[in-house]
Amino acid sequence: MWMTMNRPARRNAAPDRGARRASGAGGSGSGGGLGGDRGPTQSFAKPARNQSGGPAATSFRQGDRDAGGVRLQKVLARAGVASRRASEALIDEGRVEVDGAVVSRQGMRIDPTQSVVRVDGIRVVIDDDTVYLALNKPRGWQSTMSDEHGRACIGDVLADRVASGHRIFHVGRLDAETEGLILLTNDGELAHRLMHPSYEIAKTYVVTIDGKIRKDLGRTLRDGLELDDGPASVDSFKVLELTDEHAMVRVTLHEGRKRIVRRLFSAAGHPVTRLVRTGVGPVALGDQRPGAIRALGRDEIGDLYGRVGL
Repeated sequence: MWMTMNRPARRNAAPDRGARRASGAGGSGSGGGLGGDRGPTQSFAKPARNQSGGPAATSFRQGDRDAGGVRLQKVLARAGVASRRASEALIDEGRVEVDGAVVSRQGMRIDPTQSVVRVDGIRVVIDDDTVYLALNKPRGWQSTMSDEHGRACIGDVLADRVASGHRIFHVGRLDAETEGLILLTNDGELAHRLMHPSYEIAKTYVVTIDGKIRKDLGRTLRDGLELDDGPASVDSFKVLELTDEHAMVRVTLHEGRKRIVRRLFSAAGHPVTRLVRTGVGPVALGDQRPGAIRALGRDEIGDLYGRVGL
């Protein structure tokens, strides 16, 4: 799958779980988060979509490699960056880098599965097998790929969407009673970094509470409360709906501890009656119906990579 990655947003990578994956495996490819910032990003044309809703896989003929690699403009064209002629213009303008060096001549040949290619600082990566999905988990579903007790789980919806042999990771969990957005991928390093606390990936929730709320609830949650496993706070708080019977608020926080939102509100004296996660980093739930699953767009994937320095 071809995609164009946003430039890294930070360089302080978390400790990796083992060695980096081999070149061409997952969305990061070889070279990790190396490379610089070459100015504002450009929105390139999107690649074709396959029948499952994901970007169409792109591969190179063995003859291309046997001939000493693939012409750079062909790599860019197949990536959906631009046409071959427009890609040649990008090269002439000094906007294309290969392995950290600006390309100054036409006709350069590269192995796209080994070289690190950037256009305007945005990385171009190939992988035919990576999967990036967003699921709206219904209330009552388990955040597991299978359940020995026969309960509904997120793995139930993947059988018809993901090829056999793919190991899909759920990026974090939601308890059974919590609804909303869960990201799914077979890119293990991206999943690991998105869950690692050092990257502080923001999560947004809509919280429903019975009865009236205290006027100082937002300030209390922003200032933080002491829980049994340490202090916790929200980054933002906004009242969405307020009646005599209930209140609906939106909070954003980068905490990833178990049941953190429910525990925070309980500690503040307002137990939660309904909880929906509506965003993870740049990915929003939008109007996606419960139980529905969709492929992430290239911009969403690129933003996720940029936020974790890949």
